[in-house]
Amino acid sequence: MLTRRKLLKGLAGGAGVLVAAPITAEARAAKTLPDKALGLLFDGTLCIGCRACIAACKESNGMPPEFTELGIGDYWDSPLDISGKTLNVIKAYRDGTGLNKDQEKDGFAFTKVSCMHCVDPSCVSACPVSAMTKDPETGIVRYSVDACIGCRYCVAACPFNVPRFTYDTPIPKISKCQLCQHRLPEGKYAACAEVCPTGATLYGPVIDLKKEIERRRALTPGTQTTYPRGKIGGTDTYQGPAGHYVARTYGETEIGGTQVLHLSGVSFDLLNKPPLPTVAPASISESLQHAVYNNLIAPLGFLGTLAVLAWRHMRPKAEVAPPAKPPTDADDGGAP
Repeated sequence: MLTRRKLLKGLAGGAGVLVAAPITAEARAAKTLPDKALGLLFDGTLCIGCRACIAACKESNGMPPEFTELGIGDYWDSPLDISGKTLNVIKAYRDGTGLNKDQEKDGFAFTKVSCMHCVDPSCVSACPVSAMTKDPETGIVRYSVDACIGCRYCVAACPFNVPRFTYDTPIPKISKCQLCQHRLPEGKYAACAEVCPTGATLYGPVIDLKKEIERRRALTPGTQTTYPRGKIGGTDTYQGPAGHYVARTYGETEIGGTQVLHLSGVSFDLLNKPPLPTVAPASISESLQHAVYNNLIAPLGFLGTLAVLAWRHMRPKAEVAPPAKPPTDADDGGAP
């Protein structure tokens, strides 16, 4: 039979175990880029704002048109941002007269918005059912609509605000760029890079994209050079002047690095790409989770709290008075 004394002794013993148990947080090792990782390089100095990449992306992925105030009536597909209907979009920066390309004063510049395919993706770490996964060979962050339960944890977890939820459909799902992985078995590659007329969006192994970045940075701005168009190692090229780049390559170190890298002639802050920590949020959150659940510290503590609350609300049994004794001859003085 459980008594208060036994309950208190049990709780005291459990508390002693929790106090004695070591609580250590061992940060897991940072994930590294796969050797055959695939990605994109977007060079804003080459982008002409034609938005052909948006149309190609929609055609390749079967995405519907999106009509906004940017278009005319219902005649032009005119997305303003990525959404459940748009996986890739080109945005512009403009200042003053907007006459000078890739200049911060009285100039304009273009930037690309799409999934960054992080080396250590937060969306994969946050997904409770593995609907978001990272391909161990290509590094592409993939999404499975069949596994998705619609919790939208990936939406909240992504530092780049990329996964979008289709609220306006009977069967909602997550939408994000998957680097046209469905085209790879056919020998094709990302549609946005395939149609880009200037090579502003370039597809290929990340290791080769980084070499191309180094080559471009070593060029004297304004000198004519040959740019690969479509994909690294392809035969298509584009002739144009070398750009003048800001020192930072966006995606190189942000949250542990990404497989989509950006070059720009203007500050990334002006393109709504502010600096982010170099440590992946996923590695921090997983380390905290491992520490909290080490030796079942959190569950035991939670159950102990419930036990204390239950004990405080336990009511003692009502004391019952002993039954009255029957009267005796002594009680009435021994009268007959």
